[in-house]
Amino acid sequence: MNKKHKSLWTILFIGPHMVLFLLFFLIPAIFGIYVSFTDWDLYGTPQWVGLNNFKEILFDSGSIYHTQFMNGTKNTLLFVVFTVPLCVVVPLVLATMIQAKPKLYKLFQSLFYIPTLFAVSAVMLIWGFLLSLSYGPLPKWFGLKVNIASTQPWAWLALVLITVWWCIGQNLIIYVAALSGVPVEQVEAAKIDGAGSFIIFMKILLPNIRFQLFFTTVTTTIAQFNVYGQPLMLTGGGPNNSTRVLMMDIQQNAFGSGVPSAGMASAMAVLLGLIIMAVSVVQFIAMRKQD
Repeated sequence: MNKKHKSLWTILFIGPHMVLFLLFFLIPAIFGIYVSFTDWDLYGTPQWVGLNNFKEILFDSGSIYHTQFMNGTKNTLLFVVFTVPLCVVVPLVLATMIQAKPKLYKLFQSLFYIPTLFAVSAVMLIWGFLLSLSYGPLPKWFGLKVNIASTQPWAWLALVLITVWWCIGQNLIIYVAALSGVPVEQVEAAKIDGAGSFIIFMKILLPNIRFQLFFTTVTTTIAQFNVYGQPLMLTGGGPNNSTRVLMMDIQQNAFGSGVPSAGMASAMAVLLGLIIMAVSVVQFIAMRKQD
């Protein structure tokens, strides 16, 4: 096969993916960054306002957009802090249990991996029914007299636990595959030297899967920063906006009722993107230092 044919096959394989990447990611991202510097209602021509949108969002305490951004960012950060450690640690513990007793794999796969195949809307509708004070079975079984979805701290507890249950399956599969690749000789040598299960886990298993841990930590963090469906469908952002995350305000400002403010929504999205990038860089630096 000559170079011309190789180039043609390369284009045929990569071309469709590049077209999709350009149409649905790169071009919208660039346009969104441009819109963040404008005043635009989605219908007229965007009017350039420079950094005014960012100044109002970050520093104008009298602006509704400032209030939305601060409250949404706080709730989003709380969601990330509550869910990311659990979404990393819980599947790691389960994967270690599977490695010790492989027969548990089918059970854990059914309980924790299959739910990740469901859409967030289906998951939240099911759990909304199960947790309903009026007709849901769970409050009756546990004798709860409060509406979980509209009462704190129950609303946060439900959001975190449901999200962890829904999300850990993918990380579980990655950890199971990673642990299966740990050299058996190292584990056996440690056992001969008298090392216990905890020492083997900390000194042998974790160092061998550190790259998988880094990958799952970063991707899980990015995914949880973009949380939207869970609080929207389970709590509606309540009670008193205590679970209203930033993505809900971005969607409301851009496409909600009333006059759209796509410029402000895009500015909020850009700031959220910068926060995600900053957190990812910090995680990357921390992991590199550990290496």
